[in-house]
Amino acid sequence: MPETVHWVGTGLSTGSGVAILADRTDVVLYGRTVEKAAACLDRLGLTGKATPRALADLAPESGEVVVSMLPATEHIRLLRLCLETGAHFANTSYVSDEIAEYSEPAREAGVVLLTEAGLDPGIDHLLAHDLVARAEAAVVGPATVKFTSYCGGVPAEPNEFRYRFSWAPRGVLTALLSEARYLADGEATVANRPWEATTEYLLRDERFEAYPNRDSLPFIRQYAIPEMWRLDTFVRGTLRLDGWLNAWAPVFAELRDPDPDRITALATELAAEYPTTDADRDRVVLAVALSVHGDNGSRYVGEYVLDETGTETESAMAKLVSTPLAAGVLDILAGRLNPGLHRAVDTPDATRRWFDLLDQQGVVLTLNSPQ
Repeated sequence: MPETVHWVGTGLSTGSGVAILADRTDVVLYGRTVEKAAACLDRLGLTGKATPRALADLAPESGEVVVSMLPATEHIRLLRLCLETGAHFANTSYVSDEIAEYSEPAREAGVVLLTEAGLDPGIDHLLAHDLVARAEAAVVGPATVKFTSYCGGVPAEPNEFRYRFSWAPRGVLTALLSEARYLADGEATVANRPWEATTEYLLRDERFEAYPNRDSLPFIRQYAIPEMWRLDTFVRGTLRLDGWLNAWAPVFAELRDPDPDRITALATELAAEYPTTDADRDRVVLAVALSVHGDNGSRYVGEYVLDETGTETESAMAKLVSTPLAAGVLDILAGRLNPGLHRAVDTPDATRRWFDLLDQQGVVLTLNSPQ
């Protein structure tokens, strides 16, 4: 009997990754109610191919996999259930301090704890690891390095707001209130208001705007940047359509002195004014670039670009978040991941497997490497 995958959550990022798994193993999809789960399966064209259940009925067994597509605040509850039952755990969220504390307990319990296995974080990690490996093969000795990784979900047909809300509007606003840390001109830099660090970003002759988010600095170690490389630039951030900064000026004015109640009200107002409707198509753009110039004259320059537009049947965001997650779950089921904490994948073999599955699903990753 195949092991069961318990996919928890029916939101906007639950997409074709469920179908990938349902073709290979038993899948149970959980919503707040069984009716919501059944409606999600119908949306995905999986009625009769996976089992709908209410979240209250979740009862995984040892060796099975629980996938959490719930808000990050709910992950701990499901992870604790996995540790109690011996089930493995997978999600697409960044590793919080609280999740990190479960790394050793998970290893001791024989439980795989897979995180950051979506789009951003997720696919961006794969591309970064691949670029670093290519550069190490091409450049010998000390070198000067620039690394950027920008990802954004934008409307395929631009509007005057230069954005449509494809996920919780309050989450979009509160993310802008978190300081960003990154390297610029070789120095650690902090942007207390990330949008104030917005710069122009030219990608294949199309103008975007990019700003840093979260804390980029821990990823220097995560991507195994060689110590002999001198980092001039290292930044992970968000990509927006050209003109976004000006269009959002009234929003930023309110975020300068944020009041929680006002942020909630503003999120409601913006969601009503700029919703993503059934007629809209989303677009996801991811660009990961690395340039390494060796002191001895050797060099490597490479940039991965992913540019996907949603269809009538699935948003680009749902496809690009759920597909790599399915790749990670398949690795767990195949016994390829050791117990303990994992952030996406970081080995050449694992990266290639994930690349292959993305390719099978029609996800085009273009590598530009002018040398």
